Amino acid sequence: MLSVSHLNVWYGITEVLRDVSFEVAKGSTVALLGGNGSGKTTILNTLTGLLKPRKGSIAVGGLETAGLSTHEIVKLGMAQVPQGREVFPSMTVEENLALGAVTRRDRRAITDDIAEIYVLFPGLAGQRTRKAGLLSGGEQQQVAIGRALLSRPQILLMDEPSAGLSPVVVERMVETIRLLRVRGLTILLVEQNVGVAAALAENAHVLKNGQIVYSGPARELIDNKEVISSYLGR
Repeated sequence: MLSVSHLNVWYGITEVLRDVSFEVAKGSTVALLGGNGSGKTTILNTLTGLLKPRKGSIAVGGLETAGLSTHEIVKLGMAQVPQGREVFPSMTVEENLALGAVTRRDRRAITDDIAEIYVLFPGLAGQRTRKAGLLSGGEQQQVAIGRALLSRPQILLMDEPSAGLSPVVVERMVETIRLLRVRGLTILLVEQNVGVAAALAENAHVLKNGQIVYSGPARELIDNKEVISSYLGR
């Protein structure tokens, strides 16, 4: 479904991703882990067209996407839940959700899909006219996920969805992501929380200084003290 091959990305004269390669099979969940500045978010921003690679290939369903605009990539079936949620605080919950469907023209289906988001996140249903900036962090994360789902993606990129949330809210979020996978979504999950990654992903790649330094089954990371202490700072 998603194939990244020998990806190199630079910020000016600084190389921030170096020869990064990995694959995400259709219907699977893959985790990218690493400390701050390791290159995780840079990978997501390159996948969505916000950054352009200097070298390497990105393919979605066999179609090369490196060099396409973000708008074109979204239409091909990729959506991102950004780090920090990035809801529009002065807009209502429903207005935020509707922004996820800007590339669509099927208005009746969009209305139906918004209704499905309220089924997925019942707590948002009674707050559809509330300003998103007044929601809790967990509720804002639900809005961010729902907004991404409104583009009807095949691949969902999630940038540290557990960050800043209480353990109870994180547990609920994990169950939601599991449900999305059951529904057939392919998920690339960026995390610093090894427990969340192990609970959700089949495979994991650990980054340091823009390079993949470990690849293997995500569940095995829990017991791999060397990788955790050397590359994840725990």
